[in-house]
Amino acid sequence: MINLLLISVAPVFVILAYIYYRDKYEKEPLSLLLEGLLAGGVIVLPIVYFEQLIDPIGYDFGQIPSAVWTAFMVAALVEEAFKFFAVYILIWRNPNFNERFDGIVYAVFVSLGFALVENVMYVFGNPDGLRVGLSRAITAVPAHAIFGIMMGYWLGFAKFIPSKRVVYMISAFAYPFLFHGIYDFILMSRHKILLMLFAPFLVYMYIRGRKRMKQLDGKSIFNPDIAG
Repeated sequence: MINLLLISVAPVFVILAYIYYRDKYEKEPLSLLLEGLLAGGVIVLPIVYFEQLIDPIGYDFGQIPSAVWTAFMVAALVEEAFKFFAVYILIWRNPNFNERFDGIVYAVFVSLGFALVENVMYVFGNPDGLRVGLSRAITAVPAHAIFGIMMGYWLGFAKFIPSKRVVYMISAFAYPFLFHGIYDFILMSRHKILLMLFAPFLVYMYIRGRKRMKQLDGKSIFNPDIAG
C-alpha cells in the first residue's frame, strides 16, 4: 500500500519541485501554488463526469476512428479545457502573475494536480499497480507537465501582449489539446507502427517542454543581468 502510494505521488512532486526551482528570480507564493494543485485535483470530478458522458459516442466507430474520438474529443478536449479554465480563474487577474514564466509555473501545478489524482486512481485501480505506476512515472505524469508548460507558455504571452491576446489564448488551449490528443491516440490506436512512434514522440515533447522553459526563464524581468 505504501509503495503504491509513493509510486503514485513521488513523480508528481519531483516535477513540481523542479518547476519551482526553475522559477529562480521571483518565487510564486506557496499558498497560491497549493491552490493550483488543489484545483487540478478537484477538476477530476467534472472531467470524469463529462468523459463518461461523451465516451460512448465513439463505441461503434471502428478501432482507429474510435481511438481518434476517445483521444481527442474525450480525453484531450475535456481535460485540457478544464485545466485551462482552472488556470485562468486562478491566476489571470492575480497580481502574482507578473511575468511570462509564471504562466508555466501555475499551469504545471494545476496540470499535475489533475495528474496526481489520476495517477492514484490508475495505480490503485489496477492489480499490477506497481508496474503501472512505474510506467506512468516516465510517461503520463511528465506528459501532463509538458501539456501544462505548453499552456502556460502561451498564457504568458497572452497576458503581456494584449495586441495578440486572442491568438495567444487560442494557442494556450490548442497546443496542449493537440499534443495530448496525439499522445493518447498513439496508445489507444494499438497500431504497431504508431506504437513505434510513441517513444520518439515522448522524447520530442520533453525537448520541446525544456526549450519553452529555457526561452522564458532567461528573460525574467527580475533577472538582475537584464534589469541592470
